[in-house]
Amino acid sequence: MEDLKWYVMYTASRAEKKVADRLVEKGWEVYLPMIEELRQWSDRKKKVKRAMFNGYVFVKTRRNQLWECLQEPGAVKFVHFSGQHATLRDEDIEVIQRVVETGVDVESDGSEIDPGEKVKVIGGPLQHMTGEVIEKGNKDYFLIRIPGIYQNLLISVPRKFLEVTR
Repeated sequence: MEDLKWYVMYTASRAEKKVADRLVEKGWEVYLPMIEELRQWSDRKKKVKRAMFNGYVFVKTRRNQLWECLQEPGAVKFVHFSGQHATLRDEDIEVIQRVVETGVDVESDGSEIDPGEKVKVIGGPLQHMTGEVIEKGNKDYFLIRIPGIYQNLLISVPRKFLEVTR
């Protein structure tokens, strides 16, 4: 019997939550990473939750059951890369979960790491993760690549928690 894998489902625009909820109701194991952000309107500010990856829901299933998952309204297709269904390893899902759980978004202390340098996080909630630094403005941004979906997570990490690796 084929192993369960995390497949990458593409959904209609802004339908991620509805599709995920319907799949869960039918008994599928689903992961929809949601992040909170502060939205500014003319009269107020409000924290809103949105999907971390627009249009993506992760479904743990077998390849021969993908068609069943696509029967939900709002489900469009499963993502392919070079003829293969896109899948994520459990470790990739865990990395995304750690990023979501920590809610990281912090200022850096200003000391320099050159863009493109490989770094390891040596403290804080993302400790032991490795990635690449992309510099933007006055912050140090840390890039984690999620290979199964060719997505990058850009995370602001305090400079004191980054160590350059060779």
